[in-house]
Amino acid sequence: MLTSAEIRQKFLDFFASKGHAIVPSAPIVVKNDPTLLFTNAGMNQFKDYFLGNKKAPSSRIADTQKCLRVSGKHNDLEEVGVDTYHHTMFEMLGNWSFGDYFKKEAIEWSWELLAEVLGIPKDRLYVTIFEGDAKENLPKDEEAFNEWKKWIAEDRILLGNKKDNFWEMGDTGPCGPCTEIHVDCRPDEERKAVDGKTLVNNDHPQVIEIWNNVFIQFNRLKDGSLELLPAKHVDTGMGFERLVRVLQQKTSNYDSDVFTGTIAATEKITGKKYDFSDTKQAIAFRVIADHIRAIAFTIADGQLPSNTGAGYVIRRILRRAVRYYFSYLDMKEPLLYQLMPVLAEQFKTVFPELFAQLDFVSKVVKEEEDAFLRTLEKGLKKIDEVIVQTKGVAINGEAAFELLDTYGFPIDLTRLIAQENNLKVDEEAFEKALAQQKDRSRAATALDTEDWVVLKDTANTSFEGYHTLNTETKVTKYRKVKAKGKESFQLVLEATPFYAESGGQVGDTGILLFEGEEIAVTDTKKENDLIIHFAEKLPVNITAIVSARVAEEKRRKTQVHHSATHLLHAALRKVLGTHVAQKGSLVNEEHLRFDFSHFAKVTDEEIAQIEAIVNEKIRENIPVVIKELPKEEAIQLGAMALFGEKYGDRVRVVIMDSKYSIELCGGTHVGATGELGFFKIKHESAVAAGVRRIEAVSGHAAEVFVNDHLQTLASIKETLKNPKDVAKAVESTLAEAADLRKKVEHLEARFLGTLREEIIKKATVINGVSFIGEVVEVSSADALKKLCFDLKQNLDEYVAVLCANVDGKASVAVGISDNVVTSKGLDAGKIIKEHVAPLIKGGGGGQKTLATAGGQDASNLQAVIEKVKELV
Repeated sequence: MLTSAEIRQKFLDFFASKGHAIVPSAPIVVKNDPTLLFTNAGMNQFKDYFLGNKKAPSSRIADTQKCLRVSGKHNDLEEVGVDTYHHTMFEMLGNWSFGDYFKKEAIEWSWELLAEVLGIPKDRLYVTIFEGDAKENLPKDEEAFNEWKKWIAEDRILLGNKKDNFWEMGDTGPCGPCTEIHVDCRPDEERKAVDGKTLVNNDHPQVIEIWNNVFIQFNRLKDGSLELLPAKHVDTGMGFERLVRVLQQKTSNYDSDVFTGTIAATEKITGKKYDFSDTKQAIAFRVIADHIRAIAFTIADGQLPSNTGAGYVIRRILRRAVRYYFSYLDMKEPLLYQLMPVLAEQFKTVFPELFAQLDFVSKVVKEEEDAFLRTLEKGLKKIDEVIVQTKGVAINGEAAFELLDTYGFPIDLTRLIAQENNLKVDEEAFEKALAQQKDRSRAATALDTEDWVVLKDTANTSFEGYHTLNTETKVTKYRKVKAKGKESFQLVLEATPFYAESGGQVGDTGILLFEGEEIAVTDTKKENDLIIHFAEKLPVNITAIVSARVAEEKRRKTQVHHSATHLLHAALRKVLGTHVAQKGSLVNEEHLRFDFSHFAKVTDEEIAQIEAIVNEKIRENIPVVIKELPKEEAIQLGAMALFGEKYGDRVRVVIMDSKYSIELCGGTHVGATGELGFFKIKHESAVAAGVRRIEAVSGHAAEVFVNDHLQTLASIKETLKNPKDVAKAVESTLAEAADLRKKVEHLEARFLGTLREEIIKKATVINGVSFIGEVVEVSSADALKKLCFDLKQNLDEYVAVLCANVDGKASVAVGISDNVVTSKGLDAGKIIKEHVAPLIKGGGGGQKTLATAGGQDASNLQAVIEKVKELV
């Protein structure tokens, strides 16, 4: 029986023999694509080739791609681990043709690989083709049908509708018919009893789709119409886990060696056994085996768990796994991080990034587990209370929101627990509560982009901004964009000096001059590999030659900070250790922000060392050497590559002394380190588990920063009458102030004691209760509250309302003894909210026995006393 590693290699070797270039997987975390958070299909990294934005380096490519799907067609998170074949992270084996071969070869090679090379019995295979769609005026895919007839019986070629057999990249863009290959894995007796063709595309767990061949031949326009593409492409995707399951003759993906190593390790740690059933315990094993891969590889590719965007998706997946092992494997300590070495070793040769960062990823995951376990038990008790209160209807939306907000329960986790108790969640009320808290509206932030208006058909923009800030060029295409009700435009140029936001460096701004008409460029970004210039209007003559001019001062200051990050990165590794790796950065004209892996606070001494090293390299005025090299040659040279970045065959290498700093980088830089002038660290802090952040300035920004601090110091010295030792003078002043504060507190305590005795003497009895209502002179609302609280030392049954004018604002405290609360039903908190706060134009609250309020109107304090007296 072939192992999963051997199966993967056979696929790659087969397509290499058919003239395909084998390329590495792109990172699972997507950058420069506003439509995606994660790579969710093998074709994502090739989008620009299909869109015509970029020319493919080879017309035939094959690979295995890490993908992540948490929702979408047939794949909601709630299903993962419950069934046998859906996953969050999965591998997609794929082969592509960019304007080269088409349906004939794709179909022939699919059959050859599956039936001949891998030996899947031919009588277990079925295929589907597109049946056509009259509404779209699309005919049946006769070409695919005729090609399949050469290899498989006609009664095994099934017709599929647009939903199943017509693939689209999105609402617009490349699309086309597809042909799917399905495998019937049922026992022979079942196959004889029920014809497999009736189970295809019917969610049968043993009759599964294994491979999809997409034939991209159309472009979907904004109005929904289709136009033929000038070049036809093939895009295929085969689920690796499903293929392994079929070839290893298992009834579940989780029974194949892709997952059995992780399951065995989980058994060893928990002392529980996996029994291949549908019990909650068995589901927990499958959830962990699946989720650990999504968590590990996403973090290794640079996405840390967080409360927003892609980071929140990872946190949701991690917390779902924690909840399963906590509830069903009786594991109350972190488990997931202990599985990392098993996973890293398994994928070391195909996805080495996890093995290379094993310590970092493990520590991040452990800290996330620890944090959630601290609140999980309380949260589970809370949700049990909520379930009892629902009385078998639906979990209240506000309660579901509280579980998210207070206990960190993602809504899908609440939904899962509700489902286990045969309940639903009031999703509408939950969404309403969530929207109120976040104050956001998807509709308001969504981009509505129109079709590109193409003026000139070119493969991609030539970037000339490394050597010039002014280029004569032409607009190749443009489109209108609407966001938050505002209209703007995006332009693509034939050549541009504008740097598009990437690698932490912000996008350039500047102007486009069309025959003297000035159009401001407000930002420059990448969409996949397309350089897009943002403008608030279009020129009168958009076809004219345009002078593209970058804002020089902003660019110069920005590249000073970018070069400084390289010097900083090398200094961090020198002082803290070689475990330091970049985890994110922001570089603009004002400052730099650098995130890096490190598990302790950087001390003041270490910061001083780092600054000294960077400034020494600046004074050495090292030439910044930039080379374009083959990727492998650059790595051998010692170049630092960032995890989570996708590099081409040729890379740009930035060298600042070959013994100090060599990095792969596409950003812009100074000519020599002396241009940085001076470097100063402003702040060091924690960002996430195992990630620290340094904020720093260089060049002109460093000069401004130091001057501001010197000016502040001079002002302090002047205030302190110019002492010789400023630090000692400040220390002395603070000590003196602390001493005076103690004396004031002591005097205030004596004063409040005397005042308490005075107002007790003024108490009157109303309905058997001692009532005190006084406007008093105190220095603060806290002093008033303390005075009211201390009355219980001298009184048994009482109601007191004390008021004060503190700095022109009203302050009120209401105190009620416990026995009066019980016997008379009076509630200080309620009195404050309903009767006091409106009178003083303010707000407040508290307990039944003591509550306070503050307000803008101090003229009604006597009215407050009368109102409370009336209530008594």
